[in-house]
Amino acid sequence: MNGADILADLRARKTPAVARAISLVENGRPGFEELLSELHPFLGHARRIGITGPPGAGKSTLTEQLVVAYRKAGLTVAVVAVDPTSPFTGGALLGDRIRMESVALDPGVFIRSMATRGSLGGLATTTREVCDVLDAAGYDRILIETVGVGQSELDVARSADSTVLVLVPESGDGIQTLKSGVMEIGDIFVVNKADRPGADRLRQEIEVTLGIRAGNAFRHVRAHHGTAAGRAGKAGKRDVETTPDVPAVSALPAWQHPVLATVAVDGKGIAELVAALEAHHAELERAGGLAARRRQRLFDRTREVVDRGTRLWLWQETGAEQLIRDRLGELEAGRASPYEVAAEVLEALKQGSRV
Repeated sequence: MNGADILADLRARKTPAVARAISLVENGRPGFEELLSELHPFLGHARRIGITGPPGAGKSTLTEQLVVAYRKAGLTVAVVAVDPTSPFTGGALLGDRIRMESVALDPGVFIRSMATRGSLGGLATTTREVCDVLDAAGYDRILIETVGVGQSELDVARSADSTVLVLVPESGDGIQTLKSGVMEIGDIFVVNKADRPGADRLRQEIEVTLGIRAGNAFRHVRAHHGTAAGRAGKAGKRDVETTPDVPAVSALPAWQHPVLATVAVDGKGIAELVAALEAHHAELERAGGLAARRRQRLFDRTREVVDRGTRLWLWQETGAEQLIRDRLGELEAGRASPYEVAAEVLEALKQGSRV
């Protein structure tokens, strides 16, 4: 099939065409950028929801329950589930369709597993472009489930309109709440497996951490020793105001990050999570955050395309790699350093030479 046929069938949301277009993009086959360019005018319909958290948090089960809830509401749903690639064998176990078997055969649901292929940050390098394909295909919700790599898993925040951070008791997550990084990307926090011991404590730790960053710490903690909760919150705010290096959790000043309890295997708390996602989207639209996030996403995407094209040109179209190989003897002997050789390559490219 040519690009026009794929585009027409994709817009009709025909499953084979969607799968074919995703494979074209994911594998970087000839013509994939032209297809994405043709799809661009049709973007913006879907809401993109990122679901991240440590391994074993129950992200797949939570994702499946969200799919069920959205389908009951008459919405079409696409799931992009990213699994890690082995650095030793290069293989990946793409088992998300099996884990989501209750919705896998629903014609209003499309599930795609992707391997990271060595990419860090929790997503594959083409995840955002695959989401563009699904957006252009007309799906109402796109759920992006990350691999669960931990503190460095921040790419999802640049790919989604709303980000759900899923944590569980009994796995050291209480300590994680005190750290920067992944805690700062969540718009909604979920304590899954909330029927287990320690769930209430974890929720409280998350709320306190969010309060410290927002300047109203302990707002949900009962006052004790004669100190009013309000006074504690004000003191916390003064502390944050005098510490300029404490980052804000959200660019939405009015958004109070909810910390929800769920038991995904039983469907408990899913209705509250859906309501929180709707509320966050409404606040994004009201405050202009949705347009800002999508605008930043377009900027980041364009830079990524330029970076990708530059790397391909540099290593495939110029003699930079051969020059480095020619200088390996000097590098090994210590007569030149990698920085000097790299500077030589870059200077030659700046002068218009292909080295």
